[in-house]
Amino acid sequence: MKKVLITGIVASGKTTLAKRLSETIKIPWYELDSIVHHQTETGRYKRTADEQIEVIMNIDKNGAWIFEGTDRKSYRCLFEMADTIIFLDTPLWKRIIRILTRFLKQNLGIEKCNYKPDIKMLKSMYKWTRDFEKNREDFESRLQLYKDKVIRLSDNNDLNFLTNSHHL
Repeated sequence: MKKVLITGIVASGKTTLAKRLSETIKIPWYELDSIVHHQTETGRYKRTADEQIEVIMNIDKNGAWIFEGTDRKSYRCLFEMADTIIFLDTPLWKRIIRILTRFLKQNLGIEKCNYKPDIKMLKSMYKWTRDFEKNREDFESRLQLYKDKVIRLSDNNDLNFLTNSHHL
Protein backbone atom coordinates (compact mmCIF):
# COMPACT_ATOMS: atom_id res chain seq x y z
CA MET A 1 0.00 0.00 0.00
CA LYS A 2 2.07 2.85 -1.36
CA LYS A 3 -0.39 4.76 -3.56
CA VAL A 4 -3.85 5.08 -2.05
CA LEU A 5 -6.92 6.79 -3.44
CA ILE A 6 -9.67 7.45 -0.88
CA THR A 7 -12.91 8.33 -2.59
CA GLY A 8 -16.47 8.94 -1.50
CA ILE A 9 -19.10 11.64 -1.52
CA VAL A 10 -19.27 14.81 0.59
CA ALA A 11 -19.13 14.20 4.36
CA SER A 12 -18.27 10.52 4.06
CA GLY A 13 -15.16 11.02 6.23
CA LYS A 14 -12.46 10.96 3.56
CA THR A 15 -10.24 13.63 5.13
CA THR A 16 -10.42 12.07 8.59
CA LEU A 17 -9.54 8.66 7.17
CA ALA A 18 -6.72 10.10 5.05
CA LYS A 19 -5.15 11.86 8.05
CA ARG A 20 -5.41 8.74 10.21
CA LEU A 21 -4.07 6.44 7.49
CA SER A 22 -1.24 8.87 6.71
CA GLU A 23 -0.15 8.89 10.36
CA THR A 24 -0.41 5.11 10.60
CA ILE A 25 1.49 4.11 7.46
CA LYS A 26 3.70 7.23 7.27
CA ILE A 27 2.71 8.29 3.76
CA PRO A 28 1.82 11.92 2.90
CA TRP A 29 -1.78 12.70 2.02
CA TYR A 30 -3.20 15.27 -0.35
CA GLU A 31 -6.67 16.75 -0.51
CA LEU A 32 -7.87 16.73 -4.12
CA ASP A 33 -10.12 19.75 -3.51
CA SER A 34 -6.94 21.75 -2.81
CA ILE A 35 -5.43 20.53 -6.06
CA VAL A 36 -8.56 21.49 -8.01
CA HIS A 37 -9.08 24.79 -6.19
CA HIS A 38 -5.61 26.26 -5.79
CA GLN A 39 -5.04 28.86 -3.07
CA THR A 40 -2.77 31.75 -4.02
CA GLU A 41 -1.97 35.08 -2.36
CA THR A 42 -4.63 36.74 -4.53
CA GLY A 43 -7.34 34.17 -3.79
CA ARG A 44 -8.58 30.77 -4.81
CA TYR A 45 -8.90 29.70 -8.42
CA LYS A 46 -9.92 26.50 -10.17
CA ARG A 47 -7.14 24.75 -12.04
CA THR A 48 -7.86 23.31 -15.46
CA ALA A 49 -8.01 19.52 -15.80
CA ASP A 50 -4.52 19.56 -17.38
CA GLU A 51 -3.12 21.64 -14.52
CA GLN A 52 -4.65 19.23 -11.99
CA ILE A 53 -3.04 16.25 -13.73
CA GLU A 54 0.31 18.07 -13.81
CA VAL A 55 0.18 18.63 -10.02
CA ILE A 56 -0.81 14.97 -9.45
CA MET A 57 2.02 13.72 -11.69
CA ASN A 58 4.56 15.89 -9.85
CA ILE A 59 3.40 14.45 -6.52
CA ASP A 60 3.53 10.95 -8.00
CA LYS A 61 7.22 11.44 -8.91
CA ASN A 62 7.99 11.58 -5.17
CA GLY A 63 6.75 8.02 -4.65
CA ALA A 64 4.13 7.02 -2.08
CA TRP A 65 0.97 9.10 -1.60
CA ILE A 66 -2.59 9.16 -0.36
CA PHE A 67 -5.09 11.25 -2.33
CA GLU A 68 -8.58 11.85 -1.01
CA GLY A 69 -11.55 13.39 -2.75
CA THR A 70 -14.84 12.97 -4.51
CA ASP A 71 -15.02 11.38 -7.95
CA ARG A 72 -14.18 13.90 -10.71
CA LYS A 73 -13.50 13.18 -14.36
CA SER A 74 -10.45 15.46 -14.25
CA TYR A 75 -8.45 13.11 -12.01
CA ARG A 76 -9.84 9.66 -12.72
CA CYS A 77 -6.31 8.67 -13.76
CA LEU A 78 -5.80 8.11 -10.01
CA PHE A 79 -7.94 4.96 -10.21
CA GLU A 80 -5.28 3.49 -12.51
CA MET A 81 -2.32 4.95 -10.62
CA ALA A 82 -3.41 3.78 -7.16
CA ASP A 83 -2.43 0.38 -5.86
CA THR A 84 -5.29 0.64 -3.33
CA ILE A 85 -8.65 2.36 -3.73
CA ILE A 86 -10.70 2.92 -0.60
CA PHE A 87 -14.34 3.70 -1.25
CA LEU A 88 -15.72 5.27 1.89
CA ASP A 89 -19.40 4.41 1.55
CA THR A 90 -20.77 6.03 4.70
CA PRO A 91 -24.54 5.63 5.23
CA LEU A 92 -26.63 8.42 3.73
CA TRP A 93 -28.22 9.41 7.07
CA LYS A 94 -24.79 9.94 8.60
CA ARG A 95 -23.61 12.09 5.68
CA ILE A 96 -26.74 14.25 5.88
CA ILE A 97 -26.10 14.93 9.57
CA ARG A 98 -22.38 15.57 8.99
CA ILE A 99 -23.08 18.15 6.28
CA LEU A 100 -25.27 20.17 8.64
CA THR A 101 -22.89 19.71 11.59
CA ARG A 102 -19.92 20.80 9.46
CA PHE A 103 -21.84 23.87 8.25
CA LEU A 104 -22.66 24.89 11.83
CA LYS A 105 -19.10 24.31 13.10
CA GLN A 106 -17.63 26.30 10.21
CA ASN A 107 -19.98 29.22 10.80
CA LEU A 108 -19.18 29.18 14.53
CA GLY A 109 -15.45 29.20 13.76
CA ILE A 110 -14.91 25.77 15.34
CA GLU A 111 -13.87 24.11 12.06
CA LYS A 112 -11.91 25.80 9.30
CA CYS A 113 -12.63 25.42 5.61
CA ASN A 114 -11.25 26.64 2.30
CA TYR A 115 -14.58 27.89 0.97
CA LYS A 116 -17.33 30.24 2.08
CA PRO A 117 -19.65 28.19 4.34
CA ASP A 118 -22.87 29.89 3.32
CA ILE A 119 -26.37 28.62 2.55
CA LYS A 120 -25.48 28.29 -1.13
CA MET A 121 -22.62 25.91 -0.26
CA LEU A 122 -24.84 23.97 2.17
CA LYS A 123 -27.44 23.49 -0.56
CA SER A 124 -24.70 22.45 -3.00
CA MET A 125 -23.44 19.77 -0.63
CA TYR A 126 -26.93 18.31 -0.31
CA LYS A 127 -27.36 18.50 -4.09
CA TRP A 128 -24.04 16.69 -4.67
CA THR A 129 -25.19 14.02 -2.23
CA ARG A 130 -28.51 13.57 -4.07
CA ASP A 131 -26.71 13.51 -7.42
CA PHE A 132 -24.25 10.89 -6.19
CA GLU A 133 -27.05 8.64 -4.95
CA LYS A 134 -28.99 9.13 -8.19
CA ASN A 135 -25.88 8.23 -10.25
CA ARG A 136 -24.48 5.63 -7.85
CA GLU A 137 -24.81 2.86 -10.45
CA ASP A 138 -22.44 4.68 -12.81
CA PHE A 139 -19.87 5.16 -10.04
CA GLU A 140 -20.20 1.55 -8.89
CA SER A 141 -19.70 0.28 -12.45
CA ARG A 142 -16.51 2.37 -12.81
CA LEU A 143 -15.32 1.10 -9.44
CA GLN A 144 -15.98 -2.49 -10.56
CA LEU A 145 -13.22 -2.09 -13.16
CA TYR A 146 -10.70 -1.92 -10.28
CA LYS A 147 -12.33 -4.47 -7.97
CA ASP A 148 -9.02 -6.23 -7.22
CA LYS A 149 -7.67 -3.15 -5.49
CA VAL A 150 -10.86 -1.75 -3.91
CA ILE A 151 -11.54 -1.73 -0.19
CA ARG A 152 -15.07 -0.66 0.72
CA LEU A 153 -15.57 0.89 4.15
CA SER A 154 -18.72 2.24 5.76
CA ASP A 155 -16.88 3.87 8.67
CA ASN A 156 -13.82 6.14 8.53
CA ASN A 157 -12.68 4.83 11.93
CA ASP A 158 -12.22 1.31 10.55
CA LEU A 159 -8.53 0.67 9.96
CA ASN A 160 -8.90 -3.11 10.33
CA PHE A 161 -8.22 -3.48 6.61
CA LEU A 162 -4.57 -2.69 7.38
CA THR A 163 -4.12 -6.01 9.16
CA ASN A 164 -6.58 -7.98 7.03
CA SER A 165 -5.51 -6.66 3.67
CA HIS A 166 -3.65 -8.24 0.82
CA HIS A 167 -2.92 -4.67 -0.30
CA LEU A 168 -0.06 -4.24 2.19
